Amino acid sequence: MVHAMPDTHDTMKTEQPPRNGRTALVVEDDAGVRRSLQLLLQSRGFDVRAFPAAAPVLAGAEVDTADVLIADYRLPDATGCDVRRALARRGWAGRSILVTGFPSADLAAEALACGFDAVLHKPLRRQVLVAALG
Repeated sequence: MVHAMPDTHDTMKTEQPPRNGRTALVVEDDAGVRRSLQLLLQSRGFDVRAFPAAAPVLAGAEVDTADVLIADYRLPDATGCDVRRALARRGWAGRSILVTGFPSADLAAEALACGFDAVLHKPLRRQVLVAALG
């Protein structure tokens, strides 16, 4: 008689959220905020690519297949609007959300004019971000 040994790895696996087939780009220079956004989006089933500045995201091929962009307004090498305009020049037309710690009516108008679908203020509230994702 042969006894099967239990697979101890099965009990140690962590549950991964089901992937929804969508990719999100996060461009945020604050490491803590960037990680929080990444975890939230992953919990919603997104495959997330996170970047600390504009240049690396714009140089990557991930941009062309991304479904969602979440960008901080103030980045070390550009603004979130610069990123959104660069994506538009490449023909990208996904959903985009600008986040800022310095909200103003002028910034909101600029963000909408450059193609963002929503402007959210820091600190971000989970339910507001989830609603903005659509």
